[in-house]
Amino acid sequence: MKIVPNPRVCVIGAGVAGLTSARYLQEEGISFTVLEATRYVGGTWRYDPRVGTDENGLPLHTSMYKHLRTNLPKPTMELRGFPVPEDMPSFPSWKVYYKYIQDYAKHFDLARHIKFLHNVILVSREDNVWKVKYQNVLSGEEFEEQFDFVIVGTGHYSKPKYPNMPNEEHFTGTVIHSHDYKEPEIYKDRRVLIVGAGPSGMDITIDVANYAKTLVHSHHSKIKFNTVFPKNYIRKPDVKEFNATGVIFQDGSYEDIDDVIYCTGFQYYYPFLDKSCGLDLSPKSVTPLYKYMVNIRQPTMVVMGLTVRACLVVALDAQSRYATALVKGNFTLPSHDEMMEEWNRRADVIRAKGRPLSDIHFLAEKEDEYYASLTEESGIERVPPVMFKIRSVDTQAKLDDLYTYRDYVYTIIDKDTFVRTLEDKDVNRIR
Repeated sequence: MKIVPNPRVCVIGAGVAGLTSARYLQEEGISFTVLEATRYVGGTWRYDPRVGTDENGLPLHTSMYKHLRTNLPKPTMELRGFPVPEDMPSFPSWKVYYKYIQDYAKHFDLARHIKFLHNVILVSREDNVWKVKYQNVLSGEEFEEQFDFVIVGTGHYSKPKYPNMPNEEHFTGTVIHSHDYKEPEIYKDRRVLIVGAGPSGMDITIDVANYAKTLVHSHHSKIKFNTVFPKNYIRKPDVKEFNATGVIFQDGSYEDIDDVIYCTGFQYYYPFLDKSCGLDLSPKSVTPLYKYMVNIRQPTMVVMGLTVRACLVVALDAQSRYATALVKGNFTLPSHDEMMEEWNRRADVIRAKGRPLSDIHFLAEKEDEYYASLTEESGIERVPPVMFKIRSVDTQAKLDDLYTYRDYVYTIIDKDTFVRTLEDKDVNRIR
């Protein structure tokens, strides 16, 4: 890929991915525009009590709910060069963390680069440039601009993935996806079914169990949770079918149900990227990508934040610095064939295990190795190994007890070491 003199960059979305990209592009004096469909920064971190569409008729992007607290401790939620406040709780609420994101945008004066209320309609590759068509959501006026690079920062936690459940249409109760879950109080004295045991499934289960008459939890996770759930919690296998008033499960048991919440994850959804972009887009994966982010077939496009099982904020910040170094020409990507070879190696390992291609986005135990590789190639400052170590210990704390894992405080000592304390008592120092 040739170095582009005086490149113009389009950043899509003003959530954490877009804001960190804007900050580093600005620091390097690179010309860029951020296009944001709403009037706000912060993406999914902004709570909105509404469901469905916003005041301009656009689908609500945020999946935030009223009682959400971060599920990673604050050192792993800190954006580089902008310390979290001293008084921020170890696992802050969405409100506290959203204020931090707003302060970040103000501190680096990023709003002047953001075109708020401009929704991207189409991104296409023509004549060796990116053509980006976008619309003013208030006036309906459409614009088209050309760019040398595109950074896609719209995330993948806004398009719900619904399961296909037999006879659900006969069920007379309420059915929502966790994307539209806002508060538990409406489930007081109700019989609630929650389907799914991912992070949101477990968190919402605990939230709703405080109010529900019975909390029926259907999932097939092989993860062993040691949490002692309350007496109104009933564990069930997968759903077999619905009837008008309840659910029959795969073991033949039945429960009367008033309300259903599907915590079944989200789809990768980029309707504005056309075929000329060169990506294979499916609800479960975006391929082929080099370093989990660079569009191999059109390497002047970067798709941010697709990593799963990682310290997402830390990963986004590192990806933003890598993308900025790429735009600036600080390093050269390998050839198309070399990047495809690397991607195919990863894909082959997944297929050999009989796993779905969606695993291609997982970092998990390779997280620290990933950060090291970004630094080795691009020269960016390395994410310290302590971040992955904190996430590993925090993951075990969740398995031990979902009710108490947020009681721990994690304090970084150096790039390799942290101290974990509980109620001001030193628990352990980890190297």
